[in-house]
Amino acid sequence: MDKEFTSEQLQRYQRQMMLPGIGLAGQQKIAESRVFIAGAGGLGSPAGYYLAAAGIGRICMADDDVVELSNLQRQIAHNTERIGMSKTKSAEISFKSLNPNVEFLAIQQRITKENVAALIEDHDIVLDCSDNLSTRYLLNDACVLMSKPLVSGAVAGFTGHVTTIIPGQGHCFRCIFEDMDPYDKSLDSQPGILGAFAGVIGSIQAMETLKIITGIGETLQNTLLIYDGLKSEFRRVHAARNRDCPACGENPTIKISGRG
Repeated sequence: MDKEFTSEQLQRYQRQMMLPGIGLAGQQKIAESRVFIAGAGGLGSPAGYYLAAAGIGRICMADDDVVELSNLQRQIAHNTERIGMSKTKSAEISFKSLNPNVEFLAIQQRITKENVAALIEDHDIVLDCSDNLSTRYLLNDACVLMSKPLVSGAVAGFTGHVTTIIPGQGHCFRCIFEDMDPYDKSLDSQPGILGAFAGVIGSIQAMETLKIITGIGETLQNTLLIYDGLKSEFRRVHAARNRDCPACGENPTIKISGRG
């Protein structure tokens, strides 16, 4: 059954409903969507803000960390008064203040092999806004096994990338980064980062999510979009499915607890 919007909601979303391909039908899809965001930091903050503003029906955000002073330069979902608060609770306050129509589920947990399937099971799309390679592989593997669209983003210094993974229709994260050791901490996001740069990547992740939901435009499926912040330059790299990929290949070997 189509969602009935109040006059306040119609006014809130009118500027995006004016766009070709969205309209009332597209806004209904947005309102009925359930999005899981892994990470409430530099990427999860802007991605979550824009998805909440757009009227996503339910946002679930998982992060086991608390707000620290050093986070505030880039993690815009938080503020000085919330130092010491769990990041997911802080994000809930921010996003609900922006748009009380959005249902928000705050989960103060680290994503592990044991809980990842249960965390993402009830959601339509997963955003990887994490800051470590092991979690990126874990989310990728779970999404492939459970046929969940995944929008993966990462930043390091002045370079960032985004890719959209639609299981069964192309590449996965392991197809691109097949030779990396997921437990090599030297490959995790480096500490130096400009807040505005993280905002660019997180915003692209939000845009990809809204395109998947509404069906407008072209997503970054089969594409790795690389952004050089110093040169203000975007580069697109074709991402092909690896038939020997242990996650999405013809003979997959990856398993997740309770799956596969």
